[in-house]
Amino acid sequence: MIFVRLILAHLLGDFILQPDSWVADKEKLKLKSKYLYIHILIHTLLAFVFLWDLNLWWVAILIGISHFLIDFAKLIFQNSKTKKRWFFIDQLLHILVISGIAFYFGEVNCSFLQNSDILKITMATVFLTMPASILIKILLSSWTPVSEELNNLQTDSLTSAGKYIGILERLLVFTFIVVDHWEGVGFMIAAKSVFRFSDLAQAKQRKLTEYVLIGTLLSFGMAVLTGILIK
Repeated sequence: MIFVRLILAHLLGDFILQPDSWVADKEKLKLKSKYLYIHILIHTLLAFVFLWDLNLWWVAILIGISHFLIDFAKLIFQNSKTKKRWFFIDQLLHILVISGIAFYFGEVNCSFLQNSDILKITMATVFLTMPASILIKILLSSWTPVSEELNNLQTDSLTSAGKYIGILERLLVFTFIVVDHWEGVGFMIAAKSVFRFSDLAQAKQRKLTEYVLIGTLLSFGMAVLTGILIK
């Protein structure tokens, strides 16, 4: 499969065969960095090796040229504040190029849109991310602690950590249910109880503890119910 081969070549070229020192040099010197061109050459050679077909030489060249253009745009437009965003844009564009090549060879199509099981799982996954977070927030709105209590709780917390923890735990619980491993749900509840509620108990904030407990049960409940409905 051309798609799998090119993705493997990309992973090796971008993450295994590119030291951090090369990345730092490229970000500093941009087009003047010799490592940019070495990096592109490695990607082109890897594509040649993994395709292993002289008739597909143009695919390897296309991979090299597109990789250069995407990396060039990333180096020019990214800054310290947008570095993380540009990392994901960069990777997405590389994958889209590889997907386009695979589509040209008939390996990628939209037939999956006719598969009801895939659509249901996709719908459930999307629901358990931001829509579920917003729904839980609305359900808890009448019990939301005052800002002073929240500040006391979040003094040493990462920005929006609670929201992303909730999304990840719902997706994990949903996955455990879909693959018929309910014991994983128990593990998730136990793990969160140890790390989350022990801190709340030490803070001696009963209202806040109850608020977080209700939110956690709602989060787990939505994931479990969604998993059961999809099953």
